[in-house]
This record gives sequence, structure tokens and C-alpha cells, in this order.
Amino acid sequence: MNDGRIAAYLRRIGAGRPAVADAEALRQLQVRHLHTVPFENLSIHLGEEMPLTDAAVHEQVVDRRRGGICYQLNGAFATLLRGLGFDVTPLSGRVVADGGPGLPYDHLVLLVTGAGLTEPWLADVGFGDHAHHPLRYDSRDEQADPAGTFRLAETADGDLELLRDGKPQLVVEQRPRVLADFEATCWYHRTSPLSHFTRSLVCSRFTEQGRVTLSGRTLKMTTAGRREVTELPDEAAVLDAYRTHFGIELDAEPRLSALSALSAGAAAIRPPHP
Repeated sequence: MNDGRIAAYLRRIGAGRPAVADAEALRQLQVRHLHTVPFENLSIHLGEEMPLTDAAVHEQVVDRRRGGICYQLNGAFATLLRGLGFDVTPLSGRVVADGGPGLPYDHLVLLVTGAGLTEPWLADVGFGDHAHHPLRYDSRDEQADPAGTFRLAETADGDLELLRDGKPQLVVEQRPRVLADFEATCWYHRTSPLSHFTRSLVCSRFTEQGRVTLSGRTLKMTTAGRREVTELPDEAAVLDAYRTHFGIELDAEPRLSALSALSAGAAAIRPPHP
């Protein structure tokens, strides 16, 4: 990341360049990222490739002004943090759902350390409705956040279980990874009829007052705890919503891919979680 690319990324998220790569800078960068770069899976339904390289994820988020799923969002955020002087290590997480954790490399989360930090932090801009602020990686105490109370707990296997308000959200492996390690599961999520990403369209980001989410033609606006749901009438309204609420310019309305037609049957025969 040269100075020009760092400056472009900071403009993308509306942030100034921090004087010191410390905990406050990390917190502000994560908050700005969550408020400006949406979590979205549109590439899957637009038939776009999703290469996991530093250059590709930077292009997705900064040059194309798009969002992405965890691999793209946290992959890109890692490049920015490194360019600003943080040390960043990707970690593999498994999202807890349906009674247990999901696939290996199901989620990418970032361990952030460095000379300006007095403690290690877990940063995440790619988990949808999740913690607003980075979490202390070395603490096993409860950590207050605008999104709830979070806690990291050791597991019998040497992993970390992340709980939100007492409910398991994620199992994080502590072994260092690299972005390329996540390619196989990324491919699964964008091609398998069993993947929740092939079965739904989503584009969502935090706002100053709550959250805005567009799922297909359903627009949900949450403001100060109050939710307003609007069914958009046509393609023009959908494209305008992407432009207005997410800054995403599209030529055509994203629609569920052909894989979604297989999803209901595939989900019905899916074996129970071990």
C-alpha cells in the first residue's frame, strides 16, 4: 500500500490519517468502515469473480466503491491497517448457527497488534450485525459495546468462542492464516446451493442512527430502535436505493442466481449438524 492507495482508502471511509497507530485510531477506523462500506453479496448474483488477493479486495472496496463479504471486507481492511503501521494477522473463524459452528474458514477476522498498541485487538468489519468496536483479544472479561456485551472464552480445543450477550456467535482459531487460505470456502459460499449466500440477496451497513438493509426489493431502515420496512415497486426503485443508501452504481438489478432454485431442495436434504 503506497501513500496514494492509503489516501484513497481513507477517503472511501471518510477518515483522516491517524497520527499514531494506536487503539483509538483502530476503533475510529473500524467504526468509519462499518458506516460507509456495506456488507453485501451482490457479486455472487451478478456473476462476478471474487479473487482473494490484496490488489483485488482493495479494488473491490476502494476503486469500485463496493462492499463484499467477510473475505473481501476484512481482507481489504487488513491492507489499510498494515499501510498505517499496524501488524495484522488473519484468523479463521466458524460462524455458530443451527446448533454448532460452521465450516473451517467460514469467516475471516483480524488480529491486530503493533508498536502503537499496548494490547492485541480483534477487529472485524465483515460480520454484518456485530460489534461496532474492536474487542480485546487477550481479555476473557465481558466487553461492553454499542451492539451488546461481548466475551471471548477459551475452548477445550484451544480456540476462542466469541459470545454476544451470552450467546455463541463465532469460534475463532488462534493459528495465523493468510488471505489465500480462505479461497476454497469463499468458492463454496459463492457456488454451493447449501450456502446461505446463494439463497439470499443482502446489502447492509450501519448508520449513525441504526442500520439500513436492502434484501432483494425489501428495504429496511432501523432508526433509534424503530424499524420501517418498504417494498420497492420496480427495478428503477431498487437501483436508486443501492445508489442512495450504499453509494453503489449498478446497471441492472441483482437477482437471485440460478443456484437459488436448487437451494430449497438442497437445504431440505442437508444432514443435521454434527
